[in-house]
Parts: sequence; C-alpha cells; structure tokens
Amino acid sequence: MSFRINTNVDALSAYYALAKTNKEASVAQLRIATGKRVNSVADDTSGFQIGKSLEGKISTMKAAQSNVSGAKNLLATAEGSLMSVSDLLVKIEGKLSDATNPTADRASIADDIKSLAQELKSVLASTKFNNTSLLTGGGDAEAGFIFQVGNAYTDKMTLDFAAAIATSEATGFNTAINTLANLSAASVTTSATMTTLQANLSTLKSSVTDALGKIGNYVQRLDIREETLNIAITNAQSSVSRLFDTDAAMEQLNATRGSILGQAATSMLSQLNQNPQQVLSLFK
Repeated sequence: MSFRINTNVDALSAYYALAKTNKEASVAQLRIATGKRVNSVADDTSGFQIGKSLEGKISTMKAAQSNVSGAKNLLATAEGSLMSVSDLLVKIEGKLSDATNPTADRASIADDIKSLAQELKSVLASTKFNNTSLLTGGGDAEAGFIFQVGNAYTDKMTLDFAAAIATSEATGFNTAINTLANLSAASVTTSATMTTLQANLSTLKSSVTDALGKIGNYVQRLDIREETLNIAITNAQSSVSRLFDTDAAMEQLNATRGSILGQAATSMLSQLNQNPQQVLSLFK
C-alpha cells in the first residue's frame, strides 16, 4: 500500500463507484415515479423509435375502429328504413291483389296504393345519417360510402348497398316508384296494366331485398374487421408496454440495491479519505 498525499487514488475510485451507484439508483427511482422505463431517448434509442412508431399505428387503428363503428351505425340506419320500405311493398302487393276483385272499389284501392307509394318515397328521401342521404340523391348513396377500416390509408371498404336504389337516372327503381305513386283508378282495371304494375312491384322488392342482403354482408365483414382491429390494437399496446412501461418490482429492487450500495460506498469513501493522515505519523 502506497502513501500518496497529493492524489488519493483509492478515494477517487470509491468516489466514482459512489457516483455510478447513485446514478443507477436515481434512474430506478425515476422509473418508479413515472411508471416509464424510457424517460428520454437516451434510455433506449431504438426502443423509443419502435415504440413511437407503434403508438402511431395504434392511433390509426383506433381511428379505423371508430370508422367501423360509424359504418355499422350508417348501415343500421339504412337497414331500418329499408325494412319499413319492405313492409310498405308488402301492403302494396296486397292492394294490387285486392284490385283483381271485380266487386272491389278500385278507385279507393288505387288511392291507397298511391298513398303507400308516396310514403315509400318519403321514407327513402328522409333516410339520412349525419345529414347525408343514404337511399336517394345519387352521390355517395349511388357510388358507395367509403370508410378506412384498417391501419393503411388504402385499406378501405366501399358500402354501395344503395347503388340500385339511389341511381340518379329515372329508370328501374325510380320509374317503378313513380308508376305506383301516380296510379289512377283506370290503371287497375286492365290486365295489361296490372301486369306492368306487378312487374314494377317485383323490381322494387328485388332492389330492396338486394340492398338488405348487401347490408347484412357488410355488417358481417365489419364485425370481422372490428375483431381484427381489437386484436391488433391489443398486441401493439402490449409491445409498447414492454418497451416503455416500468417493471416496478425490478426497479424497486434496483433502487433498494442502489441505496444500500450508496450508503456503503459513502462510508468507504469517508474512510479512504482518512488514509493520507497516516503519513503524519512519519513526522513524529
């Protein structure tokens, strides 16, 4: 053992050990206090970058999850109206059947059919979701409502269930409705006219049935998307947690260890600082 006075190497070594121990204890205590393993980029540069990328994807997937819910609500609104339309068509079908009775009041029957057809048009026109027409007016109703339902911007679903109903051209569905809405008493007295009315009714029923079928298929697909997103979000959040969240039990052990080592190092540093005083005994 040497006796140097100017530079106490042993005390310096103890000091550096104490500084390192205190730093490790401080890091552990900070992680416990914040609940985060990564409190600065320097704590884990690669982990920080990966975690932030995952957080961005989680945010996008949650937005897509909200879009899925919105799409399902839109479909539920359209489905309710189409079910009402279907009921009205059943009533019209019954009225047309009544008109085949030569003893029936066909003028009253024609008025009833006109009234039901006008109500049918009203239901279609008033079916809206957030002020957007779902079953009339062309536009989105005709081309399809587009929703992003996945993590990527290109992962979209087009809900074109009303394409055959909301067509902007006065053919097919619209022509069939207008024929019934403008019905006259004379129109239900001839076989040829009744055949046309039945054909128009068949067109309406077919279009509504097809739309309801598409809605059912879209809801099934959206349910699958929703489940897939839930699983993906859970897995991504689990990965972020592993990167960013503190293992409280482990950090508590590290903090306790650092506290004990710090006290021991402080004691040893105090003793080593006294060693040079032994040299004074040489001058007695």
